[in-house]
Amino acid sequence: MQLIKPGINIDFVGKMKYAVILSSIIIIICILSVIMHGGFNLGIDFAGGSIIQVKFTKDIPVDKIREALKATKLENSIIQQFGANEFLIRTQESFNDQKLLADNLETPLAKAFNKDYEIRRVEVVGSKVGMDFRQKAIWAVVLSWLAMLIYIAWRFEFRYGLGAIIALVHDVFIILGLVSILNMEFTINILAAIFFIIGFSINDTIVVLDRIRENIKLNPRQSLAEVINLSVNQTLSRTILTSLTVFLTVLALYIWGGAVIHDLSFAILAGVIIGTYSSVFIASPIVLLFENIRIAKLKGKK
Repeated sequence: MQLIKPGINIDFVGKMKYAVILSSIIIIICILSVIMHGGFNLGIDFAGGSIIQVKFTKDIPVDKIREALKATKLENSIIQQFGANEFLIRTQESFNDQKLLADNLETPLAKAFNKDYEIRRVEVVGSKVGMDFRQKAIWAVVLSWLAMLIYIAWRFEFRYGLGAIIALVHDVFIILGLVSILNMEFTINILAAIFFIIGFSINDTIVVLDRIRENIKLNPRQSLAEVINLSVNQTLSRTILTSLTVFLTVLALYIWGGAVIHDLSFAILAGVIIGTYSSVFIASPIVLLFENIRIAKLKGKK
C-alpha cells in the first residue's frame, strides 16, 4: 500500500534551514518554560510522597473533599478526579503508618461523608528512593543515546549515528518541554512514553539512513544532497503509513483509555508527530551538514 505516488521529488534538504529555525524556536520556548516553572512538576515516583485513591458511592465535589481535609496533613494535597466518583489524592507526605493515614484521611472523610467512601490503594515512595529513581532514569536515557550512537556508527558511519542521536535528543527535549508547558506531572508514565518515542524515532530514522547508504552505492555520481532527497522521498510512503497507524492507535487510547493512561497516550501522540518530523527534517540533513563541514575542513587544509 502506498499513499505517496512513486517518483515524487520533494526538496527536503532545501527546507533544512526552515526546519532548524522552527526546531530551535520550539526548544528555546521549552527551555524557558522549564526555567519559569522552576523545573518539572515531579510525581511521587521521582519526588517522593504518597498517592491515595478514594472512591465514593455518590457524586462528591472536589471542594467538599478539600474542605473535609482542612487542618490535616492533606490540606495542601492535589486532588484529581479519576473516573466516576473516584479521586486521586497526591501529597508530599509519606503515609507509611496506618494510624497516620487514619488520623489525616479516614477520620475526616468519615465525619464528612459517613461511610460513603472506600480507600482503594495507597502508594508511598520515600524522598531518597524518588531521588535515586530520578537519577537512574536520567542515566538510562543518556546511556541509551550513547549505545545507539556507538551501534549506528559501527553499523553505518559516524555521521549517520550523529544525525540519528541529534534527532533523538531533539525529540526528547521537545517532549519534556511540552510536559513543562502544560504543567503535566512528570511520572513514570511520561518516562515510559519517552523510551517509546526513542525506540519509535530511531527505528524510523534507521530506515531512512539505510536507504541513503544504499542509494550512495547505486548513485555514486549524485551529490549527497540529491541522494538524501531521493532516499527520503522513497521512504516517505512507509514513514507516513507507519506513523499514521501508530498515531491512530494511540489516539484511540487517548480518547477511550481513561484517566490512567491519559498522560502516557498524550506524550506518545506528540512523540509520534515529533519523531516523524525529526526523521525527515533533522536526522538526514544533519548527515549532510556533517559531510559539508568535513569537506570544508579538507579544503582548508589544502
